[in-house]
Amino acid sequence: MNEVSPNTKADPALFYERHVFCCTNERMAGHPRGCCKSRGSEKLRDYMKARAKEMGFDKVRINSAGCLDRCELGPTMVIYPEGVWYSVQSREDVDEILETHLKNGGRVQRLMLMPDQVPPKKK
Repeated sequence: MNEVSPNTKADPALFYERHVFCCTNERMAGHPRGCCKSRGSEKLRDYMKARAKEMGFDKVRINSAGCLDRCELGPTMVIYPEGVWYSVQSREDVDEILETHLKNGGRVQRLMLMPDQVPPKKK
């Protein structure tokens, strides 16, 4: 069991309750893994930022991220502190994540990426 020294201070209060990292990585055209940017991730991130603001999510930060290394499944995003990953294809997907996950604390099962999920094999 780890004991905390009486001189150790507790972590400070969270500045943001949640961080959403949206991959906006760009690779060269024709790269075999593709990239989230070419699949519209920047527009989806911008939409999510605007909608989160409209919904009054003052304690949620929507950020751009470099490569999240799940390119073939993208556009991808991850929400912390939960560590839940999503593949997001549309504004409707964004709206569902904002409402279900960020507002109500649930999960959008149909969009979630599992740790062992890999992209389909190319034929």
